[in-house]
Amino acid sequence: MVFKRLLGSLGVGGPTVDTVLAPGATAPGSALSGRVHLKGGSGDFDIEHITLELVARIEAEHEDGESHGTVAFDRFVVGGGFRLAEGAEHSVPFSVTLPWETPVTELYGQGLGIVLGVRTELSVAGARDKGDLDQLAVGPLPVQEAILEAFGQLGFGFRSADLEYGRIGGTGQQLPFYQEIELTPAPQYAHAVNEIEVTFLAAPGGMEVVLEADKRAGFFSAGHDALTRFTVAHDGVHHQDWNALVDGWVRQLVEHRSAYGSQAAAYGSQASAYGHADHGHYADSHHHHDGGHRSGPGMGTVVAAGAAGLAVGVVGGLVAAEVVDEVGDFFEGDDENEGGED
Repeated sequence: MVFKRLLGSLGVGGPTVDTVLAPGATAPGSALSGRVHLKGGSGDFDIEHITLELVARIEAEHEDGESHGTVAFDRFVVGGGFRLAEGAEHSVPFSVTLPWETPVTELYGQGLGIVLGVRTELSVAGARDKGDLDQLAVGPLPVQEAILEAFGQLGFGFRSADLEYGRIGGTGQQLPFYQEIELTPAPQYAHAVNEIEVTFLAAPGGMEVVLEADKRAGFFSAGHDALTRFTVAHDGVHHQDWNALVDGWVRQLVEHRSAYGSQAAAYGSQASAYGHADHGHYADSHHHHDGGHRSGPGMGTVVAAGAAGLAVGVVGGLVAAEVVDEVGDFFEGDDENEGGED
């Protein structure tokens, strides 16, 4: 998605900017590359700097309900310090590294409803203009894909995904918001929980997995939320029994079995129960990803089915339509209110 914009702060005759991202989805912690194309206006202009800003559409909960806004979560200066002659064309290549906690926007090519963008800002002769906004596609890390695939294998369904403003206490979270992937419960857990929310907090050395369950009310107890955290490494993805590990996580979340910590550690050095003071040590080798396949309907099938209108608990076609509308509004509008509310 590419938009060309006239530098409004300079009036008619100013230069135009057109940022083109490399095709395909990138991944958290990986390189985002592309080129910024400039075309001179009716006179010479001094380009002081070219800045790329990563922005996200987020939700914020407060006493009056829920609101939406736009938050910038990283900035990169990729060029500048040159004169753009009248009518001249100039192209600036760039390659920047995404934050490790960058949200995942798609799984197996299916959008999750997360809206991220790359905004290009020019500083020209002392004036600044946010002149170009492009949609950013981010796929999962291998370990994230393995965990979501395991949830699908166990019978969980994809419900929705969103970005929540705020921080999760006791974690190493770096960004001012976090992603929640909401799943419908597998049949064996439907009696105990209404949904499970999965949050990934990736870092160079490994990843925290935060699970939160909306527990159903029992005959003698009220419904409540339960939360637990685990750490996993980026390496050894294809040597782990993820179905068994994830099922163990869910059982601990639902049953609150205090003895589970030692059982989880027994699954292997690639994953361990999260401790307040034990973050573990990890090897940074998340790029090793082979083409192994699992049998049965995984999360990829569930997400694809949701886009076709077959998702459990929601009409996927309606969800997809709402996502398209929100993406269109975000990228077609002149959204200057980062961190603001609707």
